[in-house]
Amino acid sequence: MKKIFRIILLVVIVGLFAATIYFLYQKSKKEPVVYETEKPFVTNIIKKTVATGSVVPRKEIEIKPQVSGIIEEIYIRPGDVVKNGDLIAKVRIIPNMINLNNAEARLSQAKIDYEDAELIYNRQKKIFDEGVIPAAEFQQYEIALNRAKSELNAAENNLQLIKEGVTKDSESSSNTLIRSTIEGMVLDVPVEQGNSVIESNTFNDGTTIAVVADMGEMVFEGKVDETEVGKIKTGMNLILTIGAIEETTFNAYLEYISPKGIEENGAIQFEIKAAVELKQDYFIRAGYSANADIVLSRKDSVLAIKESLLEFENDSVFVEVQTEEQTFEKRPVKVGLSDGINIEILSGITKEDLIKVPQ
Repeated sequence: MKKIFRIILLVVIVGLFAATIYFLYQKSKKEPVVYETEKPFVTNIIKKTVATGSVVPRKEIEIKPQVSGIIEEIYIRPGDVVKNGDLIAKVRIIPNMINLNNAEARLSQAKIDYEDAELIYNRQKKIFDEGVIPAAEFQQYEIALNRAKSELNAAENNLQLIKEGVTKDSESSSNTLIRSTIEGMVLDVPVEQGNSVIESNTFNDGTTIAVVADMGEMVFEGKVDETEVGKIKTGMNLILTIGAIEETTFNAYLEYISPKGIEENGAIQFEIKAAVELKQDYFIRAGYSANADIVLSRKDSVLAIKESLLEFENDSVFVEVQTEEQTFEKRPVKVGLSDGINIEILSGITKEDLIKVPQ
């Protein structure tokens, strides 16, 4: 009985040992590697660089007064559309006291001279009518009266001009009435009724009463890094993405590249401008931020693969093409344009080949 028990125990021990050895062997075996594959595809490849900036009107005008004074009336507000010559505001002049005093003194003197010339004229006319003096002599008194009358009118106009900025003979062309100089939309009215304004002259820019812009002609103004500016030239296509209008893009054409760079945050930036093609269903507000993809080169409907599938060896480019199940061979390829993600394949593989994805 003991002998049978020992045999059974020995068999169990040997079985456990064999099972352990088998388990460790199976665990140590590596599972076969299964490589993923991808097919070449037909796509459009666009090589581009990005510029950041904003969209602004090409024509944006600041309307300034020609006289100093106080805003009496404002006839427009931001968002209004105005035509050339439309009334923007009215300025009430605050006269200079020295000039006002001189004008009043000039008017008083002109009245005295006119009254004196009128008395002499009337007296001499009676004598002329009686035939005492000749016509040539009487003509001198008539001329003196006309001169005195002209000086009186000039003095009155001068006083009215200083007080009101307009004369009685030229009310329609008053420089106290501020008018738009272009057709467009009012973007901003930085003054309010009652504000003091300064005239635009040689020594002063003057106070801006309104900003008017033609919203039918917009340009993209952005900046390009010095490492990219050498790759672009005027006439290139731009694809604009406006942050406030996410569902569409706009075409633009590069028309200006600054010849001088500006240092910003340690890098040299060059200003660029591009004419924007507007779309009828979208209203672009002045100052919208935008990103411009500048198309350096483009190829449509070409055979391509992901650039990560390429393998490089010396000066050659290879891909691993599947010949049988999980069996691959290196095949040289000739590549073309790349956008950093996809790359054009000129020769070496076909659309039906399966390309090994590197681990």
